Amino acid sequence: MATQSQPLPDAHATEPYSIFDKRQKWLIVLIASTAATFSGFASNIYFPALSTIAHDLNVSLELINLTVTSYLILQGIAPSFWGPLSDVKGRRLTYCFTFLVFLGACVGLAESRNYATVIVLRSVQSAGSASTIAIGAAVIGDITTREERGGFMGVFQAGLLAPVAVGPVIGGALTTLGWRAIFWFLTIYSGVFLILLIILLPETLRSTVANGGTRPSSLIARFPLAIYQKTTKVKFNSKAAQFAKTTHIDLTGPFRILFSKQAAPIVVFLGIYYAVWQMTITAMSTLFQSNYGLTETETGLTYIANGVGSIIGTLITGKILDADYRRVKEKYESEASQDDPENATFPIEKARLRLVPIFAGLQCASVLVFGWTIQYSRRVHIAVPIITTFFTGWALVSTQSVIMTYLIDIFPDQKASASASMNLARCLLAAGGTSIVGPLIEAVGVGLTFTITVAVLLIALIGVGIQWRFGRKWRLEAEAKKKPGMEEES
Repeated sequence: MATQSQPLPDAHATEPYSIFDKRQKWLIVLIASTAATFSGFASNIYFPALSTIAHDLNVSLELINLTVTSYLILQGIAPSFWGPLSDVKGRRLTYCFTFLVFLGACVGLAESRNYATVIVLRSVQSAGSASTIAIGAAVIGDITTREERGGFMGVFQAGLLAPVAVGPVIGGALTTLGWRAIFWFLTIYSGVFLILLIILLPETLRSTVANGGTRPSSLIARFPLAIYQKTTKVKFNSKAAQFAKTTHIDLTGPFRILFSKQAAPIVVFLGIYYAVWQMTITAMSTLFQSNYGLTETETGLTYIANGVGSIIGTLITGKILDADYRRVKEKYESEASQDDPENATFPIEKARLRLVPIFAGLQCASVLVFGWTIQYSRRVHIAVPIITTFFTGWALVSTQSVIMTYLIDIFPDQKASASASMNLARCLLAAGGTSIVGPLIEAVGVGLTFTITVAVLLIALIGVGIQWRFGRKWRLEAEAKKKPGMEEES
């Protein structure tokens, strides 16, 4: 249950939402962002090596593309387990388990000698890395208020998207040493980071440590939280901290959120836009090599524009999100009555979703131009389709940042599960998209393929309209259903 919606005793009135001061929050966000890079690195570092792996394992490129599809399927499903686990057992413990799975899969892939091993271990690798995004988003939700969440979420998204820019470049360079060098690199990277995570990341789950000011019973949760408590500049009273309600591990939580009225329209919308983005960057490797004659290393460099656009876009969007929230809140407070509870009636849809149609239009335009410039590659310089990927990355990732922040706002006690539900939709739709993009290009051509995808993107905008029109009403209905159960428990 959302503790923010429960009236607090006077003893809690002056207690901070989080005891972590600004510098500590930035360190925690840095750790969470770095952890989230593993999902992107494991995915994007792989693209320049697709043709090389197909040749080395003596299988078709279509079969190797299925390893991308299997990765995306597990990337969608795995957070539905890890997310609810982290919402109950803690962020630190769940992080440790996911990185151990990822580390083991990387070692196996580095030693693999056949296609069957690669496709199975890529799935296992995805199961380990994918949840770092959901858990990281939950960590940020634990330590930030709505007023500052957009900016921190923008930085988090920028960090996790750095691999989109540099991953293919590193992958292209490592492929010159043999494609297995990619997985040895990921093994070393994940091993070193796991040690740093254990040393530096405090437990933030509010049902375990409240606002961070309590002494948890679990040793793994106690360290290094005690150090943060001693060094913070925020004044707090450990005895006055209020805990979020402890719940059981709800593995169906992400699925129920996904199919709930207050989330389904906007989550499906994002899933479709993410799928088209994933189709674009998956096809880039083969298209640039076949149409412009690029090497693996040169192909890796073409992904930089997409990554830079993603990073710049989400940083700017995060600041705009915070400004929009403050503007809408000021207007709301000037009009609302004193006893109107903000968590229930505050128009969060207006505060968060205003920019989504703008980003959607930008993505539609950039994908359309990308497809037709590749179609006429003999007449169009390679710089043009590369530049379009900058704007595609900017638009998609900005949209994703907005919607992830919105979901954490409306599901405050299921932060990781809410993020997992978004991940489930986008990755499963992307898995389907990447499996058909190659055959579709062969059947109708590059230009017409991406024209079809843009038509689907325009239809998906209906989801945004539904969320804007009915989201607040459905959210209020969900809050009303929770109240009787909360009163019984109290």
